[in-house]
Amino acid sequence: EVQLVESGGGLVQAGGSLRLSCAASGFTFDDYAIGWFRQAPGKEREGVSCISSSDGNTYYADSVKGRFTISSDNAANTVYLQMNSLKAEDTAVYYCATLPVRFGRTCVYELSLYWGQGTQVTVSS
Repeated sequence: EVQLVESGGGLVQAGGSLRLSCAASGFTFDDYAIGWFRQAPGKEREGVSCISSSDGNTYYADSVKGRFTISSDNAANTVYLQMNSLKAEDTAVYYCATLPVRFGRTCVYELSLYWGQGTQVTVSS
């Protein structure tokens, strides 16, 4: 059974940092890439960052480039999202999801098969 479990969300002041974790089970990173997506109230779900351990491909949305870093620990079957210099507009529920291993530049939730339950990130200004 495929499972994705996010953790690490919370309340942080603007300028602060958080590290999100996505613990995967039921598959390996040879089978799927992993993406982080977020959804704020009243807004569309957007792709934040994606990573494929299979070909080393990473993607970042323009809004997070230079502030967020995605990484994977294949031995632990876990993907991390290090978020620095957080802004109020980063406030959202963050989800991790599977993607095709060769997602290219299409870090979009429409390609996802499996999702986690989400973790809330709130940045106070």
